[in-house]
Amino acid sequence: MMDEAMLIFKGMRKQGVSPDVVTYSTVIHAFCKMGSLDIAMDKFKQMTDMGVRPNPIVYHSLIQGFCTHGDLVKAKELVTEMRNKGMRPPDIKVFHLVMQNLCTEGRVTKARDILDLIVRIGIVPDNVTYNSLIHGYSSSGHRKEVVSLFKEMTNRSVTPDVCTYNLLMTSLYKNGNSKEAAQLFYSMATKGLKPDTVSYAILLHGYATEGCLVDMINLFNSMATDCILPNCHIFNILIYAYAKSGKLDKAMLIFKDMQKQGVSPDAVTYSTVIHAFCKKGRLDDAVIKFNQMIDTGVRPEASAYRSLIQGFCTHGDLVKAKEYVTEMMKKGMLPPDIMFFSSIMQKLCTEGRVIEARDILDLIVRIGMRPNVFMFNILIGGYCLVCKMEDATKMFEDMVSFGLEPCNITYGILINGYCKNRRIDDGLILFQEMLHKGLKPTTFNYNVILDGLFLAG
Repeated sequence: MMDEAMLIFKGMRKQGVSPDVVTYSTVIHAFCKMGSLDIAMDKFKQMTDMGVRPNPIVYHSLIQGFCTHGDLVKAKELVTEMRNKGMRPPDIKVFHLVMQNLCTEGRVTKARDILDLIVRIGIVPDNVTYNSLIHGYSSSGHRKEVVSLFKEMTNRSVTPDVCTYNLLMTSLYKNGNSKEAAQLFYSMATKGLKPDTVSYAILLHGYATEGCLVDMINLFNSMATDCILPNCHIFNILIYAYAKSGKLDKAMLIFKDMQKQGVSPDAVTYSTVIHAFCKKGRLDDAVIKFNQMIDTGVRPEASAYRSLIQGFCTHGDLVKAKEYVTEMMKKGMLPPDIMFFSSIMQKLCTEGRVIEARDILDLIVRIGMRPNVFMFNILIGGYCLVCKMEDATKMFEDMVSFGLEPCNITYGILINGYCKNRRIDDGLILFQEMLHKGLKPTTFNYNVILDGLFLAG
């Protein structure tokens, strides 16, 4: 598209049509946006040579371009040139946009350099300037820089606003300084500032994360004093906190309360509740909430499907689990991956429920997935754990029939199973087979064999 635009630009001159300030402004802005600053400056020179006087918009594009790409010397020169020509220097908002973009890209040090440039050219930084940088440093985990900027801000008589305090609180929580974050929240009132919904959400989330449910609910109840209406995000924090701590009935009271207050549950709300019901084994309730979500026009997230699939797999209803996998795929969602099913199988095998874990392998095949070596290792280990060595051996053979090559870990698990069940000879045969196939035994493999031989006496 840029090539076409430049052909038209050249064509207009051939036709005897002179580009005006708007034409050059458009072209220069486009090259600056692309990062082609040399070409942009060529067009700027061509513009002045043609007697077309650059306007502030042209200068703004060039200054933003050089700031974005780190040439602050050139940016400062252009600001000086503007002043010499009797133009007002760029508004601070021009620099804010660049700083915010740099912070979003993780180039916070470059954004910090722009603050220094702003000061050098006589522009007074404001809340937005500092908030952009504080947010950038906080997002990249640089707590010291966040604190330093806050001090610098107050030293320059720039009054922190609610947004500043919210950013500082977030940074403190990220670094595990929850008490300081809470103190900052309550200090807002002494500064004549009123916490907003975001402020409450940050502190509520902090209490929820640390399991301080009493402090959390007390803070929630105090929102009414500040005339702050809780939104869906606030309710989601409370529901998640109670569900995570196993207080599902309390979570459901909050779920009902939010609806009474006219706040509609979103996909996150329903996913949280569905996951909690599935974890408790209350699959009927989970399905009711899932259907309610669809009936109210809320599109289910993949996490809601995964919770249901995991719940039904764990409780042995693989028909229902397959239905939800199929439904996910019909809606264009990626089904749970092999590792998802492997973790369920691992849990079942640890509990001695190996047959149910084996059924999940069949489910995976039916929905078109290919089992991997790790999955077979789990099942072989599961059968060894419950002393069903024939089934473990059969699983080893099935693995090969699936076109999968047993690794030294596979052999190690099965050898360990034989040794633990005092079938040392079978273990030694497998160990020799492993060597014959060119697999290098690990320390674990040797330890298992030695332990088995010493155990046999």
